[in-house]
Amino acid sequence: MAAADLLVVISNPLLKWTAEIYFPRSFLFITAVCRLVTWLMFASTATSVWMTVAFTVDRFVAICYEKLKTKYCTERTAAAVIGTVSVLACLETVPWAFLYGAGKIIDGVSWYCVLTPSFTNSPSWAAFEIFHRIFYPGVPFILMLLFNILTVRRILAASRARRGLRGQKSGENDKDREMENRRKSIVLLFSITGSFILLWGTTVVFSIYRRIANSYVLSVTNPRSITYQASTMLQVLSSCTNTCIYVLTQTKFREELKNAVKYPRNLIFKVMKR
Repeated sequence: MAAADLLVVISNPLLKWTAEIYFPRSFLFITAVCRLVTWLMFASTATSVWMTVAFTVDRFVAICYEKLKTKYCTERTAAAVIGTVSVLACLETVPWAFLYGAGKIIDGVSWYCVLTPSFTNSPSWAAFEIFHRIFYPGVPFILMLLFNILTVRRILAASRARRGLRGQKSGENDKDREMENRRKSIVLLFSITGSFILLWGTTVVFSIYRRIANSYVLSVTNPRSITYQASTMLQVLSSCTNTCIYVLTQTKFREELKNAVKYPRNLIFKVMKR
């Protein structure tokens, strides 16, 4: 999941937007390279989204099914899921590689990328774009919400059983560290689902509006251009927040991160003592 998010950051903000602003005549604007970058943007985003769904399913199995956990939550299963999700995401986004055509032919080389006329006029492209824009935030959101609700229900049931075994009243659980961890887990699960749909919402709405209004030429000062840039920024941010939320909230990861930060300092002290 982290690797897919890193590819989103490399392909979208760096290869796409940074290159367009600061390196307008670089090899990245050769039509073939531009198409490759465009496909990589969509493929990495799709992979990141489905990796988040796969991680949610993994947490659901680990918490709700103890017997299945030993068979499913293994390195072999994880490798198979990662490989399958990556391949399917890359295949599903192949049509986006043909979104652009050549803008100019210079010395027999195709340069720049312009929208093909068929994209704005073809009903097939319209259906594909609307399906893609609704499918990606819609289906993953429903799946994450469903599995998170089932996971939370399991956590709450276990919490009620724990309170019964400990003989505590509902108002006396503040000293129970296990109960606090479960509350944090519930907040974490729903923060993932909520942030996903909020950050993707602007892109979905704007893409549908642009398709209906058939407005694809955007000037820099146009409010629609500002909306487009903002929606793109939020979508890219969505691909990074889930990894940060999942990882930074884990105690073991924070401990290892502290050790990594302290390691150079400790190494210097050891050298100085010698």
